[in-house]
Amino acid sequence: MATLGGSSWEELRKQARTLENDIDMKLVAFSKLGISPVTSSLSSESVPLINSEDMFDTMSMELQQLLNKLSSINDKMGEIAPNSTATMHTIKRHREILMDYQQEFSKTSARVSARREREELLRGSSPPPAAGLSRRDQYTKEANHLHSSHILVDEQINIAMEAREHLTSQRQTFKRMQTRFNDITNRFPMLNSLMYRINARKRRDSVIVGIVVAVCTFLMLLYAFH
Repeated sequence: MATLGGSSWEELRKQARTLENDIDMKLVAFSKLGISPVTSSLSSESVPLINSEDMFDTMSMELQQLLNKLSSINDKMGEIAPNSTATMHTIKRHREILMDYQQEFSKTSARVSARREREELLRGSSPPPAAGLSRRDQYTKEANHLHSSHILVDEQINIAMEAREHLTSQRQTFKRMQTRFNDITNRFPMLNSLMYRINARKRRDSVIVGIVVAVCTFLMLLYAFH
């Protein structure tokens, strides 16, 4: 088994699958935070000291680090992969999954950036919040908001786990289908050659029919004008 930096092909595959599952769950919660309602129109008593945007920024950094790590592992897998069709397909699939995660991450980040710009515009036209809260009141509000945030995160994690189980089931089904198709292809190596010859013969017959139709049409037109 080829190795790179102490990591074998199978170890890198396990790391990649673990990271993909972790990123999958975090992206669900990340997307939920990205569509949370704006807070600019709330009064000073209801605006949280630690709000969903702080959580969003933290999760954004975590996800970026995980995506970078997954990209590095995919590159290592490509360097030490055994030379076979199955491994090439595995590497391609892992890269497609990474690309899907990166696109989802970019879409959510862009959506939040646009929302924040709108909030800044609304906040600029609103009167400044009233002061007067004591430090104790601020700490109490902060504790309440933290508790609410923990409940929200727990709910989102439960949703993410259910979504992951569903996606894992679908992924296993697709893998079984792909394995079965590869087995059939390997068992009947002449199948691809036969399909190619059939398609080539169909194209040739189509060309011949087209030429015959064109000649007949030309002769009919020639006869009609004489």
